[in-house]
Amino acid sequence: MEANSSIASAGSDAPQVIAVVGATATGKSAVSIGIAEHLIERGTPAEIVNGDSMQFYRGMDIGSAKLPVAERHGVTHHLLDTLDVSQDATVALFQEQARAVIDGIHSRGGRAIVVGGSGLYLRALLDKFEFPATDPDVRARLEARADVEGPGALYRELLESDPEAASRIQPQNAKRIVRALEVIEITGEKFSSSLPVKEYAIPAVQVGLRAQYDVLDARIDARVEAMWAGGLVDEVRRLEADGIREAITARRAVGYAETLRHLDGELTERETIDLIAQHTRRLARKQQRWFGPDPRVQWVDGPHDADDVPRAIADSIRAVGL
Repeated sequence: MEANSSIASAGSDAPQVIAVVGATATGKSAVSIGIAEHLIERGTPAEIVNGDSMQFYRGMDIGSAKLPVAERHGVTHHLLDTLDVSQDATVALFQEQARAVIDGIHSRGGRAIVVGGSGLYLRALLDKFEFPATDPDVRARLEARADVEGPGALYRELLESDPEAASRIQPQNAKRIVRALEVIEITGEKFSSSLPVKEYAIPAVQVGLRAQYDVLDARIDARVEAMWAGGLVDEVRRLEADGIREAITARRAVGYAETLRHLDGELTERETIDLIAQHTRRLARKQQRWFGPDPRVQWVDGPHDADDVPRAIADSIRAVGL
C-alpha cells in the first residue's frame, strides 16, 4: 500500500497538525486536552486524533490507559475503539484513516491534535512514508515460525540480513520482526531502506513531553498499581471471550500479555504487577529513544503531578507557537 500523497492536508494552506509525543506516562493526554481547550476558547475548533496503537482496540481500556469519556472535557476524539482485539492494527491502515480524519477536521475549519507514543505510527502519519508490498503467505509462514520458535530466532536472522533495521526493533517485537523479514524476502532489499524519512508529508509541529527516569519510573509503578486495582484482570477475562488469546497484536500488548500469564497460573499477582511495570519502563525508554533524536520535536517537561498540569500545558502551547 502506498502513502496517499494527494491528501488535502498536504496542501500549503492547510493548518499545521499539532502532535503531542513522548513516552508513556508523561502526561500527553492531559496536555493534549489543555491545548484543545486553549484553541476552542479562542474560537478554533480542535479535535484529537489518537496515535496510540493499543487504544485502537475496543475493550482494551484499563491496560492501555485510555482516557475515560468523562475526562475528555467534551473534546472530540477520533480513532479510539476502532478495532476488535481479533483484528490486526497496521501502520498502513492507521496512516490512511488518520489522514482522512485530519482532512475532515480541516474541512470543518478545525485544528487536529495527534496524540500518542507509538513512534512508527506517528512518523507514518506525519512524514513521507510509502509502504512496501505485502504477501499474506510469506507473513503467515513467518508468524507461524515466531509462535513456534519464538521471536528471538527470527530476530537473529534479521540481525544478520539487516543490522540497521534490527537496531531499531526490540528483540521481543515479533510483529515488526516478521514485517521486516517479509519485506526483505519479497523485495530482496533491506527493510531499513523503506523506513520513513524525517520530512513532513503534511504541515505539522511536534511537542514532546519529557521526564527524568526516576520520576517516570515512579509514575509508571503507580499507574500499574492503579490499573490492577481498577480491574485489569477482569478486563482481560472479558477480552478472552473476544479472542485476545488468538490475536496477533493485542495479546502481546504490555499489560495484557502478562495478565494472560497470570490467568494461566504462571505468575502470582505480585509477580504480574512487577513484570508489567518492568516492561512498561522498558517501553518508555524505547519511546524516548525513538522521539529523542528528531530535531523537529520541541521538548518541554511533562507535568510532575496533577497540580503541575497547567504549567505543562502552558509550556506546550508556547512550544507549538499558539
